[in-house]
Formats: sequence, C-alpha cells, structure tokens
Amino acid sequence: MSTRLSVGDLRANVTGLVLLPEDEGYAEELRTYNLTTVHAPSVVVGAENAADVQAAVKFAAAHDLPVAVLGAGHGSSVPSAGSVLITTRRLSGLAIDEGARTARVEAGVRWGDFIEQAAKVGLAGLNGSSPTVTVVSYTLGGGLGPFGRKHGYAADHVTAVEVVTADGRSRRVTAESEPDLFWALRGGKGNFGVVVAIEFDLFPIRGFYGGGIFFPGELSGKVLHLFREWTADVPEEMSASVGLLHLPALPFVPEPLRDRLVAHLRITYLGDPAEGERLVAPFRALGEPIIDAVGEMPYSAVAAVHNDPIDPLPLFEHGALLSELPAKAVDEFLRLAGPDAASPLILAEIRHMGGALARPPAVPNAVGNRDATLYNVFLVAAGGPPDAKALHGYEQTLIDALAPWSTGRRYLNFMFGGDADPRTAALAWSEEAYPRLREIKGRYDPANLFRINHNIPPLR
Repeated sequence: MSTRLSVGDLRANVTGLVLLPEDEGYAEELRTYNLTTVHAPSVVVGAENAADVQAAVKFAAAHDLPVAVLGAGHGSSVPSAGSVLITTRRLSGLAIDEGARTARVEAGVRWGDFIEQAAKVGLAGLNGSSPTVTVVSYTLGGGLGPFGRKHGYAADHVTAVEVVTADGRSRRVTAESEPDLFWALRGGKGNFGVVVAIEFDLFPIRGFYGGGIFFPGELSGKVLHLFREWTADVPEEMSASVGLLHLPALPFVPEPLRDRLVAHLRITYLGDPAEGERLVAPFRALGEPIIDAVGEMPYSAVAAVHNDPIDPLPLFEHGALLSELPAKAVDEFLRLAGPDAASPLILAEIRHMGGALARPPAVPNAVGNRDATLYNVFLVAAGGPPDAKALHGYEQTLIDALAPWSTGRRYLNFMFGGDADPRTAALAWSEEAYPRLREIKGRYDPANLFRINHNIPPLR
C-alpha cells in the first residue's frame, strides 16, 4: 500500500486503533455478526470519538479510498476491500432524559444495552427484533420493530443526527439546520456520511401483552391462513408476524424446537392485556402448541418476542413487500417454505405492516414504500460461501412465486449484499424519493466516498 507513510500521520491524529492488514489485531477488529462477508479493508480505524471519524474520512478522501463502516455487522454484507473501514463499537455513549422522553445514542450502542437502561425509567424506543443490532444503523435504514404498527418506523422519531460528511465536517443535523440532509439521513442508511450519534423521542411503554407461540410444522397452513384473515382487521396496537423456522440441533435452540419445522407466531399488543388475550384466542384454538410464551411482558424482555439468535452466523437474506396476501399467496409461500417443501431456509417470515407504518411521519424522511405495503416477507438461509448461489437462488424462487402480490419494492434493512447493485438498491426507496436522494448525495458526497453499502449514486 502506497499510503504507509501517511498512515503514520493518521495514527498521530486518531485516539483509537489504526490497523493495516499485517498488524496484530486487524482480524479481531473486523469481527462481524454476518459471517458471509469477509472484510479486507486497506486500513481499519477503531474510532473512539467523532474526531477519530473525521480523521479517517479526511484520510480516505485524500487517498481516494472509499469509506466503510462496521458496527455490530448484522447488515454488513457488502465487501469492504480497498477501503478505509471505521469500526464504531467504542462509540458507546448513551444518555436518556427521563423528563423530556428523549435519548442520545452513539453509533456503537446496541439495542440490548439501550433497552436495559430505558426500561429502568419506564421508557421505550422503537427497537427491532434483535438486541445485538446497533441502534444507529438500524434506525438509519428505517427501523421496523415490534411496536411499528402503533408508532411507525424508528427513523420517524429521530430529532437530530450527528454526522461526519465527505468533506470531513462534523455536523449536528436537524430539520431546521439542514432539512434536505436530515430528510435523507433518516432512511438513506450510510450513503451521506458516518453517523456518530442520533437523538430520538421515547415512549412511555413499561410493558405489553405479547411473546411467541410455537406450533408444530404440520399446523403451518392453518396458522398462516388464519394470520391472513386475522390481520385484515386487528387494531394498530397489534403488531404481529409468523415465521416458519427450521432451526438446527444446536445448544442455543430449545430442545423441543431442534431440527424440525415450526410455525412461530410473534405478537406485541399495546393495549389491555385481556383484549390482547381475546385477540390471540383464535390461534390457540388451532391445536396444541409446542411452546406458548404469550402473556404480559415488561419492556425489558421485548427481545424474547422474536428470540433472534445472538451468536454470529453466515446468513443470506432476501425479502419482498406485498400489497395483499390472498389465500393463493399463502399457498405459494407454503409450497416453498412449508412442511412439504425441501426448503433450505432457517426462517421464512410474513410480517404484518400497515397502521402507522403506512403513514408519513410528522417530519418527512426518506423511508419509502409505505402506503402500498401491507406485508413484509423476509427470508433467511445459513451456509458458507460455496452455498451462496443455491441458497440465494432458492430465496429468489420463493420471491418470484409471490410476484403477483408484490409491490416490486424492498425494505432497506432486509436487503443482502447481492442486492447492492444500485439498480436493485433503488427499490428500497419510492420512485419519487430516489431522484431527490441522488441530488442530495451529489451535494454532500459528489465523489461517492460512502459507497460500501446499498449505494445511491450521486447526480453529477
């Protein structure tokens, strides 16, 4: 690498680590949740503060190198070879203002840590299903969580973003200070800079009625067809999904669920528990569950609704947004992911959307594809690089089978690295929003420094 001498200057200006491929600790610094992506940047900067991020961005721009960002690595599926990669795990600041019901969270904070702190004061954020995802990355991609139908996307409630842009400037961006950039950051993921921290509103949620019911695989058809009918008129306080799971026989999987297909109903109801129990009763009447863990839950236990795995895995993901879910669509889903399918998927999920997720937020943002979307399909397969083509091909076959009911668009946080081609990535935003995003990208990052992502090419 021709920049070795200037790396010395970078080290002099960075409080945290600066590592080259041959340095001890390089591989450890690049640890990630999704093991399908092997990172091989030219330089790694383990940022400890915003000044470290600024130094890294300026260095990358001076040497015409792209910038990549690695938090927990759940969405880290785009290769980072030849980049300056900034790890954010040491940016751990977390402050909750109980009186104002707001939080300021730095880029390395994971939802599990946030939930623990917020629950102590009777407040909640719009977290996702996994406690090991970073708050910032999840929110920048929209943030679809278990309270979404009642309160919308996490990005809808962001009030300020602290970001280092391609010119090396550290900015605190709000709707008043830089409205175009503020709009683009909330839903544009990492295309417009390295976000150091965000501020957002909280909700007085101490608990809810919810959890999960695991049904044997042979009841999958009954569960999904009931889900289709049931979601037609449930109130917005109810957020729900059904995941067909085929989990491995590993210690982290409860013994009754190992190496078998199960249908997992996941619900959160922000209303009277008695009404929540009444709403769930039709599912309980379908047959004997393997596990019924639905009941009154504190917010601190919200991760138990989905029970996402917390250990790193090699994952391939795919998804689609549906405008409707007729019986024929459920039949096609079952044909390729149900009990009679030779499916390699570990998860095939249908998530109910609508409600507040379908409405524009009080302060508009770039999160797209809201109004026509009633369901989100999310597929996950696990395997090493030799399995990639076959696994992603199977996922595509299922998505193609659902095409008659698809909006043709995608949800950004559920897009895999194979979707990083700009023509595919563009499906994450509405046709109206995408040209505006490209224009803002051209103003703030004309050289496309931030392109190790689902990229928005700048208008030139």
